[in-house]
Amino acid sequence: MLLLGTLVMAFPLIWMVLASFKTNSEISTLPLQLLPSSWDLDNFVAVANSIPLPRMIANSVAITAVSTLFKVLLGLGCAYALVFVEVPFKKIAFTVLLFTLLIPGQITIIPNYVLVAGLDWTNTYAGIIVPGLASAFGTFLFRQQFMQLPHSLTEAAELDGASHLRRLFQIVVPISAPTIAAVTLVTIVSEWNEYLWPSLIARTPELMTLPVGLTHLQDLEGVQNWGVLLAATTVVTVPMLVIFLFVQRRLVAGLTTGAVTG
Repeated sequence: MLLLGTLVMAFPLIWMVLASFKTNSEISTLPLQLLPSSWDLDNFVAVANSIPLPRMIANSVAITAVSTLFKVLLGLGCAYALVFVEVPFKKIAFTVLLFTLLIPGQITIIPNYVLVAGLDWTNTYAGIIVPGLASAFGTFLFRQQFMQLPHSLTEAAELDGASHLRRLFQIVVPISAPTIAAVTLVTIVSEWNEYLWPSLIARTPELMTLPVGLTHLQDLEGVQNWGVLLAATTVVTVPMLVIFLFVQRRLVAGLTTGAVTG
């Protein structure tokens, strides 16, 4: 059953990669032809000639890296304050944070867009990155991890004169490496695949990320040019698959931290 489930889920991805090397006639041939007749890169060249592919790749990498960095740092700082710092109303703050997880992101699109437009940040990197810098999911996961750490570690460091930042990055962060890796990976995948918000803010191809560039490419090439569209989709998808294969163990370890006791 596991093998059958794996094949069902993996076949569309395998078909996408193989079809990116095929011509349109090969893709639509019946019966289906799994392997391409030749392994040339014509479809990928056509993608690069139609849209500024290197610039879109650079945009996706930069926006994903910056957004992930700030989301992880802010999540660590907020979770540390909720667990190790005595601040008033922190239980109420955590309850409000939990409620934000119940609110679909689409609901905040309009107020965020009005704010960004008012700041004249449309068609800018700041307009794409800044509204999504905070992560309630990361803060929640970090807090649950920090709750399991013995307070004696940070109290001993406090007696030695360590500041909150030093306690966070030299004591708490190394112990919480699996959880940090899990949140980082989830955030990377989410930011890399983000479509709705960048499509509203980016108005020129030079500012578009790869998912938005796919829509722009479809407008240029038409919906019937499957080879070119699948080649572009492969460029968007494969990097995340490679990253996931390398860090999947840390992802599972981080998400299941604290799930088993005894």
